[in-house]
Amino acid sequence: MYHPKLRILREGQIATVVIDRPETRNAFDLSMWLGLQHTMEALSAEDELRCVVIRGAGDKAFSAGADIAAFEVERGTEEREEEYARVLHESMQSVRLCRHPVVAMIMGHCLGGGAGVAALCDFRVGGENIRFGITARNLGIWYPYAEIDPIIQLAGTGVVAEILIEGRIFNGREAYEKGLLSRVVPDDQVEAEAMALAHRISQGSPLSARYHKAAIRKLRGDLPITPAEDRATSDFRLTEDFQNACRSFLAKQKPVFHGR
Repeated sequence: MYHPKLRILREGQIATVVIDRPETRNAFDLSMWLGLQHTMEALSAEDELRCVVIRGAGDKAFSAGADIAAFEVERGTEEREEEYARVLHESMQSVRLCRHPVVAMIMGHCLGGGAGVAALCDFRVGGENIRFGITARNLGIWYPYAEIDPIIQLAGTGVVAEILIEGRIFNGREAYEKGLLSRVVPDDQVEAEAMALAHRISQGSPLSARYHKAAIRKLRGDLPITPAEDRATSDFRLTEDFQNACRSFLAKQKPVFHGR
């Protein structure tokens, strides 16, 4: 059921999901995105759990997001692109829809889809020297509505513009001041603070926590977008800019964008 690169650690009524691919800064390939969905859905179904913690292996990265090097085999055709978009969306939403409170333990790089996963958690504990941002513009990627919305809810449209359009990468203190982190602590205290938070959550009523998490989600309501608008967020794959940017990334070159 669980993916080999997504280890599960247990401590009483707390489960920790470890993104275990440190050689790529814990980047996700397609199988890992699918594995994250299955993992979060399985943990959500466990009545005895009180809290889920998500972290990266080691202290160098929470996650650098999607594995760009795998795009050539995972994407590129209409069928593969539709499958990738579906898996990515359902994986991300499995974090948001988990019945139990979810804590992101953020050390090192938290970029791209990694920042997206963190934003969908209920709490984010980060170190002062983390790097938090979404690098979609560097590849000509259009970030999906459903993953933009939680960042707007956390920090507002101005900060989202800084992240997605300007391409800002925030350190921990900046991310906290922008509302992107629940709390910021010295780098060597992130694990202790995140686990202390998880233990405090687990000491409260699980039914109350689950109700309040669901209530917060319900009060947001549905996103004001049409199915056609949602599907169009994948059209970046047809652009020359995206295709050229992927080649430049793999060649360790700076991409040149022409707007087509």
